[in-house]
Amino acid sequence: MLTITLKPGKEKSLLRRHPWIFPAAIERIDGKPEEKSKPGATAVVQSASGQFLARAAHSPKSQIRARVWSFSENEPVDHAMIKRRLKKAIDYRRAAVRDTDAIRLVFGEADGFPGLVVDWYGGKDGHLVCQFQSAGVETWKVPIVQALIAETGCPNVYERSDASVREREGLPLVTGTLAGAEPQEETLVTENGVRYAVDIRTGHKTGFYVDQRDNRRLVMDHANGRDVLNCFCYTGGFSLAALKGGAKSVISIDSSGEALAVAQRNMALNGFDDAKAQWWDADVFKTLRSLREQGQSFDLIVLDPPKFASSPAHVERAARAYKDINLLGLQLLREGGLLFTYSCSGAISADLFQKIVAGAASDARVDARILRRLSAGADHPMTTNFPEGEYLKGLMLHKL
Repeated sequence: MLTITLKPGKEKSLLRRHPWIFPAAIERIDGKPEEKSKPGATAVVQSASGQFLARAAHSPKSQIRARVWSFSENEPVDHAMIKRRLKKAIDYRRAAVRDTDAIRLVFGEADGFPGLVVDWYGGKDGHLVCQFQSAGVETWKVPIVQALIAETGCPNVYERSDASVREREGLPLVTGTLAGAEPQEETLVTENGVRYAVDIRTGHKTGFYVDQRDNRRLVMDHANGRDVLNCFCYTGGFSLAALKGGAKSVISIDSSGEALAVAQRNMALNGFDDAKAQWWDADVFKTLRSLREQGQSFDLIVLDPPKFASSPAHVERAARAYKDINLLGLQLLREGGLLFTYSCSGAISADLFQKIVAGAASDARVDARILRRLSAGADHPMTTNFPEGEYLKGLMLHKL
């Protein structure tokens, strides 16, 4: 087994139980050459004085050189650990999540599986969709899949390991069936009484933004009788929630014609009134400016853009983009209206996002009240030792 020895003083983050180890913290790595070069090999991590700190998955090509499996010297990394942790993660979701058959079963570090994402669509007759985003979980792929099938009773497992983070781990991009049947072109799921068609094979992430479930319900609860504008609507999640909640009208904007086509099929699935919905294939930034010039206004606006900052190096540019859309959104919002605004950029902290939105309100010369701070649902738990897990943050604003 590999042994990773840290430089003096670099053990502090691990003593606080943070699960990532960076190259600058490492003094040396001892072990056989083939183990040192193997992505995902298990290593014992120790301090400069030889104190046991953790067991971790070594990733020789990644800037996150090792990801911690366990801080316990008495917990080996083996099949039993995989089964035990998956059962615990799935039991938690069964207790915490209601009114949907689209659930995040495993959320990486929060469930003790660094770099693993598993979403479950459609129950036992549906599909488990996995993303193996790190070398450690890639190494344990087969036992993970076996344990998932045993614990859920769902025999169909599809892999969507096609995120760019795989390349940074030195791993190839991979998609395809791992077990059971191939997914259909669209898998139907239900959330809060609304039906959605999910494209498991080629949709964003694993096919659907399950993290916004609670926030879609919040929009549903406040949409009655309102004129709604949904920006970056993708396949219409917030739009359909607003229609379910009794919205007077909904305009949805996205630059993907394919996503909008799925959104319109979702409209038909639910039998909503076509006359209440418009789907615009357009650039959101340009369209918001055009609507402002036309003197348009809305009672409820949703701003749920894609990730503007993929790393800390992009934060300044992303901050300008977030400020721009929030300024325009606040200007288009009627007095007494509601703005639901989000950032899914992990490099943008919740505090920074709130400051950006406050700056947008100031520049727009409007007063707004923060009614709620928003985040992902209960199946995306946050742990005290891993703040990086809080990638989705949002605000519910009331324009005064």
